[in-house]
Parts: sequence; C-alpha cells; structure tokens
Amino acid sequence: MSGHSKWANIRHKKALVDAKRGKVFTRLIKEITVASRMGGPDPNMNPRLRLAVDKAYDANMPKDNVERAMKRGSGDLEGVNYEEIRYEGYGTGGAAVMVDCLTDNRTRTVADVRHAFTKNGGNLGTDGSVSYLFKHCGQFIFAPGTSEDKVMEAALDAGADDVVANDDGSIEVVCAPGDFHKVKQTLEKAGLKAELAELTMKPGAESVLTGDDAERMQKLLDALEAIDDVQEVYTTAAIEAS
Repeated sequence: MSGHSKWANIRHKKALVDAKRGKVFTRLIKEITVASRMGGPDPNMNPRLRLAVDKAYDANMPKDNVERAMKRGSGDLEGVNYEEIRYEGYGTGGAAVMVDCLTDNRTRTVADVRHAFTKNGGNLGTDGSVSYLFKHCGQFIFAPGTSEDKVMEAALDAGADDVVANDDGSIEVVCAPGDFHKVKQTLEKAGLKAELAELTMKPGAESVLTGDDAERMQKLLDALEAIDDVQEVYTTAAIEAS
C-alpha cells in the first residue's frame, strides 16, 4: 500500500479521539475494569492493564477514575460486568472489518453493529470470517521526519520484529504482543515518542480505497466507532486522503 494513507489515517483517528474525549474516558474505564478482572489489579503483573492505565494517563484521565475502575474490576467496588465480543464483517469493495466490543447487553450491541454495517453498505459476517486476515501485535507509528536510523537501532535492540519506512516519511515499528512494553520503554529512553503506540490487530495485506469507495468506507468506520459499546475497529482498507 502507499504509505501516504497510513499517516492520514493516524491523524484522522487522533482527531476523532480529541473530539470525543468523554467517550474515550468511558472506553478506557471499561478496558481497565475488564483487564483488572481478568488479570488482576496490579499493572506491573498485568500487561493488558498496564497498557490501559498508560493510555488513560496519556488521555489525562484523573487518577481517582483509574483506581476506581481497577477496584471495580477486582471486585473491591460494585460495578457493571462487561462481556468481550468480537464482530466480523465486510465493507466497501469487500474490505474486511473487525469490531471489538465490551458490553453489558449483547442484544443491543449486535443490533447497533449490524445497523452500522447495513446503513453504510457493508454486511456482518460470521465468527472467523475475517479474523484470519489480521495478526495480533504491538505497533508504533512515528511522525514523518523522525530519524529512521535512530528508530531502527532502538527498536531492534529492544527485540522488535520489523521496522518499516512508509512512503510519506512516517516510520512503523512492529513487535510481538509480549514485547510491547519493553520496546516502548526502549524507544522512549532513546528520546523517541510514537504518535501511536498500541496493541492492535494488524492486517496482513491492505486494499487501497480511493474516491467514493474511500468515502463510503470511512463513513462505515466512523459509524462503528460512534457506537458506545465499541472499543476498537480494525480494517484491511487503506483509505487514501482526497
């Protein structure tokens, strides 16, 4: 794919996050609660929780909110019991879409997700229909102008799997999920701050969409992102900015 769209997509995602700060807090609280319930309330012993807490502090969430969410997850405070659900489907041009949700009402969530697909020219698939097209990994994206040599040296020293220079000048680092925090710390010690650092489902291959197809696909992705129960949306579509 052209590297142009990767940086454009990152900027679009960040703009959405900034525009919906309250919703971001809600999603992070859900993730902290579930991560604490599943792996224990100590971030040092629970990588998933540590990542969620780091994201919460990066988003300027108050410490009290973070600690309450951890206590709800561990059972020290009463709270809603969220269920993890993944939906799979297709968008414009058959591009694969995977939607991760945390919900206390499965019936509501599947209805909302199906509606978003149907209204925006996509369709909901069956379990496993597209998940094989994605790989669970750690991903870091650095802004155009970042020193490729510096990123390469720090990332490979930390055990990253790959470093890719995109056409637009942005640099991508990929690592195994279990190496995420080691790689993140090593990069930061080298003075390298990623614009995006997350555990993600990375597509093995991407389909570039342009023009009307790109616009329709972006509407579908935005509609899915707008659903309260949706935590993350992944796609094989690479949307070229117009």
